[in-house]
Amino acid sequence: MMGAHHAMTGAAAWIAVTATAGHGLGLFPVTPVGTIAGSLLCAGAALLADADHNSATISQSVPVLGRLVTTGISRASGGHRHGLHSLLGLFSAWLLATVIGLVLWEPVWATEPVRVGPALMSAAAIAFAAKVLGLSKQSWGLAWAIGFAVAAFIAVFAPEQHSWFVICFTLGYGVHLLGDLLTTGGLPLFWPWIPKPPRWWCRVPVLENLWSSGGYLSVPVLGNAGSLREWLLLIPVTAYAGYGVLFALLETWGVNLEAALVDIAGALPL
Repeated sequence: MMGAHHAMTGAAAWIAVTATAGHGLGLFPVTPVGTIAGSLLCAGAALLADADHNSATISQSVPVLGRLVTTGISRASGGHRHGLHSLLGLFSAWLLATVIGLVLWEPVWATEPVRVGPALMSAAAIAFAAKVLGLSKQSWGLAWAIGFAVAAFIAVFAPEQHSWFVICFTLGYGVHLLGDLLTTGGLPLFWPWIPKPPRWWCRVPVLENLWSSGGYLSVPVLGNAGSLREWLLLIPVTAYAGYGVLFALLETWGVNLEAALVDIAGALPL
């Protein structure tokens, strides 16, 4: 799946899980600020599994250093679509977010500790999302400014929002894996153990697509990454994510978008 598509599905997943109105499941309710900031964080987290790729968004985020980091990660994880694209990678993402969530700073001017660890990771993830979603066009400087501004606002003025940091980060990472699982490339879900199918399995066209001779598993309903099917899927996903963010934004101003739409529909002549 393409980078921007990973990010958008991450944002949509956060809205689906947290929204309590008719457009969400309400499994983990958050405030409107949590919806908006969380959708950006989840979108950024949905890009992190591709930190094992030298041409990924992350490798371009910081001159020289970004490429060095992604190269090191790629070598340590076995290359692109290896360790970072597995259940072990997902567990590691959860563990990383949990540990970072414990990093606090207690400035003398603050009434309570500032969660500096989640703030820094959120800033990076939001910067990645801003860049790949086109919010900062060609400028990485603006992307980082957006990331740090949103993260700083949450850390200082709404510290309670970080109660959802680990869930949001892990959800975004998991959505990335799900997106790639739906393409023909598939994933080595049980890496470093990559079981290979028996020979007869690979002779059956449909079965070979589900479990390749290289041991990768997939449910390739989207075809190849960047396919027309993938683009068609992103049309409703993008509309849904946009609606969810707009709903939350208006809610911060005391406007219920769904109630307003019902009122407008009721006022129309039959």
